[in-house]
Amino acid sequence: MHKKTINQLAQGLRSGDFTSVELTQHFLQRIRQYPELNAYITITEDSALQAAGAADQRLATGDTGLLTGIPIAHKDIFCTLGVKTSCGSKILDNFIAPYNATVVEKFKLAGAVTLGKVNMDEFAMGSSNETSFYGPVRNPWDTQTVPGGSSGGSAAAVAAGLAVAATGTDTGGSIRQPAAFCGITGLKPTYGRVSRYGMIAYASSLDQGGPMTRSAEDAAILLQTMAGFDPKDSTSADVAVPDYLASLDQPLAGLKIGLPKEFFAEGLDNGIASVLQTALAEYQKLGAELVDISMPNLNVAIPTYYVIACAESSANLSRYDGVRFGHRCENPADLTDLYTRSRGEGFGKEVKRRILMGTYALSAGYYDAYYLKAQKVRRLISDDFQKALAQVDVIMSPVAPTTAFGIGAKMDDPIAMYLADIYTIAINLAGLPAMSIPAGFSGGMPVGLQLIGKHFAEDRLLNIAHQYQQVTDWHQQTPKL
Repeated sequence: MHKKTINQLAQGLRSGDFTSVELTQHFLQRIRQYPELNAYITITEDSALQAAGAADQRLATGDTGLLTGIPIAHKDIFCTLGVKTSCGSKILDNFIAPYNATVVEKFKLAGAVTLGKVNMDEFAMGSSNETSFYGPVRNPWDTQTVPGGSSGGSAAAVAAGLAVAATGTDTGGSIRQPAAFCGITGLKPTYGRVSRYGMIAYASSLDQGGPMTRSAEDAAILLQTMAGFDPKDSTSADVAVPDYLASLDQPLAGLKIGLPKEFFAEGLDNGIASVLQTALAEYQKLGAELVDISMPNLNVAIPTYYVIACAESSANLSRYDGVRFGHRCENPADLTDLYTRSRGEGFGKEVKRRILMGTYALSAGYYDAYYLKAQKVRRLISDDFQKALAQVDVIMSPVAPTTAFGIGAKMDDPIAMYLADIYTIAINLAGLPAMSIPAGFSGGMPVGLQLIGKHFAEDRLLNIAHQYQQVTDWHQQTPKL
């Protein structure tokens, strides 16, 4: 059952082939079967079975929503009422969320079953899922490699069949890069398309929640529930949500695909380049036209991103002070000691590094030189994308310069780790929607193809991805666990 799509499972539930309780028990058994993947931080078995029982009652009365009774997992960055919400950090190891994030509440109302909270890089800071207080997640294709980050737990859980689908968040590639590393489909919506209320903040102008699934069709089903205006979120966009399933079957004849020369230059692994050329050839068979484009400011995306993201994280993480919630040091001598030791004990090495970089960039005498200048460059990067997307319908590129690397391979070299997001970061700076879809294998490990679209054009991206998945089976490949 864990290899079926949401549509197939929904049909099985409606026809009585199995119940939601049986389906949920199947996934709970699989989670227990593969503890070495370390995909879950918290397994909510009792509440999952209760929700499954309630879903069966809804199904018996004719409530046949596509997500009714479907077991999913939430990245541990989404507040979940009565459940530990740790953000992968020691400082929130004892935090029990007093409310549901809007995304969690929407899935609850849709009748989905929450299996638990999945592992992640601490406060979403990382590209490998190795900065988690709870230890690294392992890639189910090769357990000696990373699953990517920060949504590595979500990607590993979906790839290994430990959940039908999962939520993720993407600040600089944290949905797309792990999706590519684990051979699944991951979609980062337009900034503002999905509510950030109850999603613990890393960098407020960049963070965006999205679906992580096996296929584009499943991603469309999840996004249909996740998307929409939320008055509780001041950054939420009041833009109508289309029917994402309705446009999946549109033909691609006449589609113009932009290929930025900056993304296919030196540094891209030859095996990945070969896989992507084959994928692009498939799109040509579907009627698409390839157009070479250039976006000259992409070469400064990484320094721009890390100035802005670290500055915003410095501000956002100042709330974790040991006073109101979270980790508190023992027997503080005074207020300064309370702050210093609580934060020193609670935060991990990478989080501390980014707080220090961000605080420096915002400090007197450096604000104009770093943060303000980074915001100006961000606008130039966004303009590059707008000019390119005026010429083409979609931009395609690699997701990452390599396939999944070994656990521990880059932990002592933060710059090398940051470069793992070289092809994804600029899209967050521009606030555009983008997704990763499975495109093949290099050296036995999955390779993702990145699709970048116009603002609020998620329906077009899903259509382009779905049409490719109708003529290829890469998204159906599963690791041999």
